Amino acid sequence: MKKLLIYALVLSFTFSCSTTENGDDKIEILAVMDVQQKAWSNNDIEGFMEGYWKNDSLKFYGNNGVTYGWQKTLDNYKRKYPSKNETGTLNFTIDDISKIDNASYFVMGQYHLTRVVGDANGVFMIIFKKINGEWKIIADLSC
Repeated sequence: MKKLLIYALVLSFTFSCSTTENGDDKIEILAVMDVQQKAWSNNDIEGFMEGYWKNDSLKFYGNNGVTYGWQKTLDNYKRKYPSKNETGTLNFTIDDISKIDNASYFVMGQYHLTRVVGDANGVFMIIFKKINGEWKIIADLSC
């Protein structure tokens, strides 16, 4: 009975460790977002989009509903933010990063745009997934 209890405790500990959030994952995700902030602030929307999964299954949910696909999302950004006056300077405030599973996290936060045409602020929830060794946004809800 004692061996069975020890075995159960070891299994329980092993399982709880395997679902523990990884600090390195969070650092890598924040690095992707840092690159995005810099690209956006340099009016480099295509560089900003490098943080997104380049796939037709990417989902972006905003004020105009759901957009499917990397290219359509890029096209929408370019249409809505045609110049540096509209892109301005982007800053993120990260409120939470939580693990979904071994290859996915969700990030909740705020965005702040300081712009010539007027500042804009809002909130977002994005889902990152590790794809081919890189963290990519596979879904974005921003408003």
